[in-house]
Amino acid sequence: MKFGYTIIYVPDVASSLAFFETAFGFTRRFLHESGTYGELETGQTTLSFAAHELGDMNFAGGHVQAHASAQPLGMEVAFVTDDVPAAHAKALAACAAQLSAPSTKPWGQVVSYVRCPDGTLVELCTPVA
Repeated sequence: MKFGYTIIYVPDVASSLAFFETAFGFTRRFLHESGTYGELETGQTTLSFAAHELGDMNFAGGHVQAHASAQPLGMEVAFVTDDVPAAHAKALAACAAQLSAPSTKPWGQVVSYVRCPDGTLVELCTPVA
């Protein structure tokens, strides 16, 4: 078994790709001509975005749309960086909402949380020592 993808269902795939490029510095790998699926270059594991309409096709009972939820969903994507305060500020400048300012955890790791315009919860953190 190998972890291959994280797929985040969003209202506008192109907008989410553009946000993640601006806020976190990732590069677009692919956007399907239909605009309903796209991927970013993030390393070994692919971070993908799919339109809610694909979620509706995949899940007969429907799904929770993160952007429509008053609270962040109980899952996150985490991005590791040596400079959490700078990454946090860059995300806020790109219109992310602050959920938790950078702080040092008891184990020494610096962590912050932002919520993207598409509702995605992102942890920004230093490597665990």
